[in-house]
Amino acid sequence: MKLRLGFSTCPNDTFIFDAMVHHKIDTKGIEFELLLADVEELNKIAFQGEIDITKLSYHAYAYASEQYKLLDSGSALGDNNGPLLISKRKIYPDEVEDLSIAVPGKYTTANLLLSIAYPKSLKKKEYLFSDIEEAVLSNEVDAGLIIHENRFTYEKKGLRKIIDLGEYWQEHTKMPIPLGGIVVNRKLTNDLQLMINKMVRESLEFAYKNPESSLSFMKQYAQEMSREIMQKHVDLYVNNYSLDLGKNGKKAILRLYEEANRIKGFPKISQNIFIS
Repeated sequence: MKLRLGFSTCPNDTFIFDAMVHHKIDTKGIEFELLLADVEELNKIAFQGEIDITKLSYHAYAYASEQYKLLDSGSALGDNNGPLLISKRKIYPDEVEDLSIAVPGKYTTANLLLSIAYPKSLKKKEYLFSDIEEAVLSNEVDAGLIIHENRFTYEKKGLRKIIDLGEYWQEHTKMPIPLGGIVVNRKLTNDLQLMINKMVRESLEFAYKNPESSLSFMKQYAQEMSREIMQKHVDLYVNNYSLDLGKNGKKAILRLYEEANRIKGFPKISQNIFIS
């Protein structure tokens, strides 16, 4: 059997999926057709309902819940850290709603968090996440919402933090912030969904036990990222919630949608969203 599998090129995803896609664990005869892409591209592909397993922003999942269920394993939940709103000059949080802001995609959780924190902030421009720092430096926008490894590099470029939306969320809810999850297509049998969930967990467990094993796969897609930055990225976004969402992780996801439902036009989720 061949399944189409999508995830991002970021170190946390390549770290998690290395053992699975390279058959370092038992994949029960399943082969994977890989699609590695920016998370916003993955979000839009998932809306077509044609991919079997994929990384998805928790924001985007609200628009795709009828086609997919969330796995217990593989998620990225931030613990008092999340997307950063940054600028070239000193800007105070109470000035944000008047700014033009570069965002890493309409359906990213970063954009959703910005809308929750600053519902009147409407002057947004979409950019590829890796282009946002340059958009701020060149004055195309007043501020940028950065994700992934850019949180480790922006200060070296002379940029400054306005607010960490992960810290905002933690203060507001006392919960971790759900950033991205792994979903499985509802058209697959329940037994196969559970098998995939177990496989993702085993792949991550293998990576933890054999940290050098995934390094070449991570480097292959990390461009010019140093090993130190790759490791910081993994340390930040791969944690106990990545092994298993558990009750607290699931509560945090439901709380995110509860907060988002206050935004006009946000879709209502009517189905059970977790695999069982």
